[in-house]
Amino acid sequence: MLRVEHISKTFNPGTINEKKALDRLSLHLAPGEFVTVIGGNGAGKSTMLNAIAGTWPVDEGRITIDGTDVTALPDYQRAPFIGRVFQDPMLGTAPDMWLEENLALALRRGQKRALRWGIAKDEREIYREKLATLGLGLEDRLSVKVGLLSGGQRQAVTLLMATLRKPKLLLLDEHTAALDPATAAKVLELSDRLVTENNLTALMITHNMSDAIKHGNRLIMMHQGKIILDIAGEEKKHLTKRDLLDRFAALAGVQEETDSVLLS
Repeated sequence: MLRVEHISKTFNPGTINEKKALDRLSLHLAPGEFVTVIGGNGAGKSTMLNAIAGTWPVDEGRITIDGTDVTALPDYQRAPFIGRVFQDPMLGTAPDMWLEENLALALRRGQKRALRWGIAKDEREIYREKLATLGLGLEDRLSVKVGLLSGGQRQAVTLLMATLRKPKLLLLDEHTAALDPATAAKVLELSDRLVTENNLTALMITHNMSDAIKHGNRLIMMHQGKIILDIAGEEKKHLTKRDLLDRFAALAGVQEETDSVLLS
């Protein structure tokens, strides 16, 4: 479903601030895989996600989604392939628009525009049914502005919007980092359910080692723009936080305070 082939990205090349964020990185995701990504600051996690989403172009390499080469496509032309949830609950939605209007925008993503009524009655019923599955009582608040929702409610809505058209690839960019632990756990539970129910291929960045181990069926660790560890299946199921720290120390050559380095 996703093939990332030898991509590199350097910021501010030729200057004193030059930073090689990705170093000929390759990653293949099979349909239905849910991959968690962990690594320290500057490891290249967000750069990789932004390269896949088309936020900025790569210097070299190739990115293919479900057989379509998207390497040269800007982010808006990748919209039919990708659903994304950001770290900031304020992103990913239009805060001054009603809840049903946000869902309508998500449902029409990648489609041609036409002159017609904004939201038909039968379409509104679909939104009610979808929102009811969140268990937050939002199905009775279709005309509330999204900006008035709590952070957790908003992330739940953003998740629903990102999966409404069943994207080829779902990108979760530290989407629980700004939430309190209890709300974050609920949003992660919802993420698991939506990925499973829709058989989505997903890539989730997190700084939380426990979340990286608990969620998804595959885990990759990044360091200095490269993937240094790739664990899946039974090996991942039996992985512990201590195992992860020890492997990071051995593979990255970091001997002191590996947990603070990994999560800095």
